[in-house]
Amino acid sequence: MSYEDRFSQLATRRQLFRDCGVGLGGIALSSLLNGSCAQADTAQGHAGVLHHPATAKNVILLFMAGGPSQLELFSHKPKLNELHGKETPKKFIEGKRFSFLGKDAKLLGSTRKFKRCGESGTEISELLPYHQKIADKLCFIHSMNTDVFNHGPAKIFMNSGNPQPGRPSMGSWVTYGLGSECQNLPGFVVLQSGPRGPRAGAALWSSGFLPSKYQGVPFRSTGDPIVNLTSPPDFSGDLRRDFHDAVAELNRKRLQATGDREIETRIAAYEMAYRMQSSAPDLMDIGAESQQTLDRYGAEVGGASYANNCLLARRLVERGVRFVQLYHTDWDHHGGPGQTLGKDLEKCCSQVDQASAALIQDLEDRGLLDETLVIWTGEFGRTPMGETRNQKVGGRDHFIDAYTLWMAGGGVKPGVSYGATDDLGLSVTEKPVHVRDLHATVLHSLGIDHEKFSVKFQGLKMRLTGVEEAKVIHDILT
Repeated sequence: MSYEDRFSQLATRRQLFRDCGVGLGGIALSSLLNGSCAQADTAQGHAGVLHHPATAKNVILLFMAGGPSQLELFSHKPKLNELHGKETPKKFIEGKRFSFLGKDAKLLGSTRKFKRCGESGTEISELLPYHQKIADKLCFIHSMNTDVFNHGPAKIFMNSGNPQPGRPSMGSWVTYGLGSECQNLPGFVVLQSGPRGPRAGAALWSSGFLPSKYQGVPFRSTGDPIVNLTSPPDFSGDLRRDFHDAVAELNRKRLQATGDREIETRIAAYEMAYRMQSSAPDLMDIGAESQQTLDRYGAEVGGASYANNCLLARRLVERGVRFVQLYHTDWDHHGGPGQTLGKDLEKCCSQVDQASAALIQDLEDRGLLDETLVIWTGEFGRTPMGETRNQKVGGRDHFIDAYTLWMAGGGVKPGVSYGATDDLGLSVTEKPVHVRDLHATVLHSLGIDHEKFSVKFQGLKMRLTGVEEAKVIHDILT
């Protein structure tokens, strides 16, 4: 019998003598809960196992919350422009689901000019001039599709493989499976920019039924990276260390008495906070970067922006953080006030274009791009039909059947365009890629077989890719 098994039995006996007054139902419930925790901690794939050689060590996920319009950015459709204002052929929209569009919605062409870029000849919009310069470093997937057409559930689905909250996010699965090479910072960090936080909030970086030490840790762009991280002015040195040691000892005694694995997480959190009191401020001090680097990103010392966050993302993976996720809002361009495909979309693009391209170039210059998988995506795309708001057609509705994202680094082939849609952008015509396929491919790049990487929870083997069919997109991998 292993030490862990003997410890578990000892803890259960103590709980029995301590809690016998609660009745058999309470004892049974306690046993079930402890069993679930134990199964999760010993699940296959935990703590650094690789099923095959990895092409990536870290992931940076650039999430454009709201659903960027592929038709204004990456998907040039001359036929759609030609049929602008015409009724949508019924055969193209039968069975499709939309959030706000009526049955009489007309086709909406794009006014944006596209340019063939680099040796790959990839067409990229005038809204993204910096992307045009790095086209040969990117892999575009034009055949993405998803299941959920409302923001909150769609974001949760893209992040966790399930539209309902309570499942582990991709970052949690990755850090649970591989751990982190950084001892002084969390393995999964979340950075946010834009006018507000993303819909669904903390559910997007939740650890779900995995131990909570694997959940994403949001960092603030200004001030203390984490609220209440800094000690009071006169509370430092040996006094601070003694305090942490005393709290840890109390928590260890409680752990021994109850066997509650979440107390282990609490102990680890206190230790991490102690180490971060010196490492986090150093991380956030981008003033140590050269002016050339700051200018490349468009970052400003002391500022709070997507550009600053992209620079921080590079600094994080440089320090060994496994999974970094950036959220930028608001890309929900329905056509109402603040949501037009004109100046409002232009504003969003100007905030992310330069910094996203700079991140790719900077990672490459520092020898980090080959081991860092970068993904740029939203939760879904936008419709080829126009949406009317305030009696004006100025935007597009949510669209789940066909949209575009890009990937770079981490074993992904550069200068590739994968998949295709019809002349109107209504349906995928070649090589469809579902969100679960994307998840399977990300795990594969990290050396993890998505079919073997599971955790037993409530009697079921749970996976990031679920029980539905999911395939690795080998054609885009080196």
